Amino acid sequence: MKPKNKRWSGQPKAYNNQNFLNSPDARTIRILSEFLEPRKRFREERISDTIVFFGSARVKPPEISKKNLRSIQQLIKKNGGSSRSLKEKLKSAETDVEMSKYYADAVKLTYLITKWSESFDKKRHLVICSGGGPGIMEAANKGAQMAGGKSVGLNVSLPMEQYPNRYISKNLAFEFHYFFMRKFWFVYLAKAMIMFPGGFGTFDELFEVLTLLQTKKVTKPLPVVLYGEKYWKRIVNFDEMVRLGTISRKDLKSFRFFDTPEDTFSYLRSRLSGAFK
Repeated sequence: MKPKNKRWSGQPKAYNNQNFLNSPDARTIRILSEFLEPRKRFREERISDTIVFFGSARVKPPEISKKNLRSIQQLIKKNGGSSRSLKEKLKSAETDVEMSKYYADAVKLTYLITKWSESFDKKRHLVICSGGGPGIMEAANKGAQMAGGKSVGLNVSLPMEQYPNRYISKNLAFEFHYFFMRKFWFVYLAKAMIMFPGGFGTFDELFEVLTLLQTKKVTKPLPVVLYGEKYWKRIVNFDEMVRLGTISRKDLKSFRFFDTPEDTFSYLRSRLSGAFK
């Protein structure tokens, strides 16, 4: 139906012009949208305090990794030996089983945190937040769901690996284009950050947070846990960084190492109880 105003050009208004909104000229509008739209949803869902979990998207659940290992072992047995290809697959499957314990630990830890949070008398709760994808992120959301609590997934559009997992709470699955806006929402609501073993993405998030703490850009109390001391110390030689003067000894106080869900939960509860009594 044509408008009565004969001077109407037939062109859409700027805020309905998809060609404009997807153009470089409208980039600031898209960036602002990734701030305002999540803020609206967080307010509607009464999400103000999160415990953020980072870690590899490639870590598999124990039952899946063990099943894959058995399949390869049976194949090798059936063939009466193993080719180079099967040996590589066997080694990879054994590594997957080794790493899968972190998936199980993440589920247990988020379960403990969520159960504790649900016992608070106030309406304010600690809500588990992950990157929304598979692996450790999925495990974090899964543990929260098992405990009957909400959880957040801050997903980001990537060409591989990253897809929203099925354990994120309804209305709390977000899809970001800009990494830096996603990182803003990780840090802004966080009351603690738990870093499980991971790759480039996990290291990116870890060192950005440590930099923000080191430079006092984040001034609120923010416990940072490096889960899996053996992994982190094997991959990053923090003591050597101190020796060479690239960081100071006091920078090592920005984080703590833990190896069990129970010890991690005890530490978080001691650090955060005062704010939620």
